[in-house]
Amino acid sequence: MLKKIAAGLIIAGSILLCINAFSNTDQTGGKTVIKFASWGSKSEIDILKPILTEFEKENPELKIEFMHIPQNYFQKIHLLFASNTAPDVIFINNLYLPVYANAGVLEDLSNSEIAHGEYYEKALNALSWKGKLYAVPRDVSNLVIYYNKDIFDEAKVQYPKNGWTFDEFLQTARALTKSPQIFGISFEEDLLFYLPYLMSEGGGVLSDDLSENITDTKESQKGLNFYSDLRKKYHVAPLKSESASATMAQMFLQGRLAMHLSGRWLVPKYREEAKFDWDIAPFPKGAAGSVVPLDASGWAISKSSKHKKEALLFIKYLSSKENIEKMTQSGLIVPARIDAANSEYFLDNKKPEHAKVFLDVIQTSKPTPVSVNYNEITDKMKAYTEKLFN
Repeated sequence: MLKKIAAGLIIAGSILLCINAFSNTDQTGGKTVIKFASWGSKSEIDILKPILTEFEKENPELKIEFMHIPQNYFQKIHLLFASNTAPDVIFINNLYLPVYANAGVLEDLSNSEIAHGEYYEKALNALSWKGKLYAVPRDVSNLVIYYNKDIFDEAKVQYPKNGWTFDEFLQTARALTKSPQIFGISFEEDLLFYLPYLMSEGGGVLSDDLSENITDTKESQKGLNFYSDLRKKYHVAPLKSESASATMAQMFLQGRLAMHLSGRWLVPKYREEAKFDWDIAPFPKGAAGSVVPLDASGWAISKSSKHKKEALLFIKYLSSKENIEKMTQSGLIVPARIDAANSEYFLDNKKPEHAKVFLDVIQTSKPTPVSVNYNEITDKMKAYTEKLFN
């Protein structure tokens, strides 16, 4: 399967250069080389590189060969696997993990020394396939409601609270909307951003056992129609023509959105650029409660690696409490390690004031059901919702 995918990707010479650069020997200056691939922004890499240097200092017999792939990450990883030049350690997420786990190219880490009790169980579940763990979690990803407190104050509207319902959410959005200057809530057409509406009504896209598409169930349709109505019926969310080329994050920063449904990855940007007071709240409750998808990222080991013992040692170092706390300080991630998540580095006094909401949401969230052909499913959903949303 991986070879079929990769066959359609041999387009850019840059990809082939990556392979050539990455297929060197396993020994450099008498040291064992661990090849490690990851994506990440400049700020992430600036945090990661000193950690790699410290690892090499503590393990002088080992050398980390770091391959940073900021774009088209999984396309290049596909090709590396297909050409038998896969790195020893691969940063991966739960949306792509089933493809590799099902193809048998990842090492089963279920019986490794990694202690399950140190991580949120849902993070481990998200990075498992058919009951086996294939990656050690670094972070979890969920969704919350960011809100502009200044807009709420000016409109004399109460801030969102735990346990608020879809009806209360809609009334809040309506009270805050002053179209076309200000809209109550964001609207994005990617599956990630409307899935909470389906899940919170008891629906979704894939069943938990991955056996069927449940988009047509009454629960899923109820959530989907409610989301569509936010834009088309109630006009509390911007139409495409009203957002134009601006992203929802840009509209929020411009003071044109009172509320924005998104994830932890926006915290550094909002800390730096927002000129107004803001905070976060949990997603509202539907018939099935407040349920948002939980995704996770972590480190996997290639089954073809000749240095699995050293690769596991490296992953244990990366996933230590100390190093996860370093990665947490920028505000970018929600740690999958329970101790790091509950540390001062995450629950500090910087914005958002109620950072603990990200942790509370884990308890009511649900790992996204992901199958081997998940990309095909998301493509079909995009075609299905295009007319509904517009």
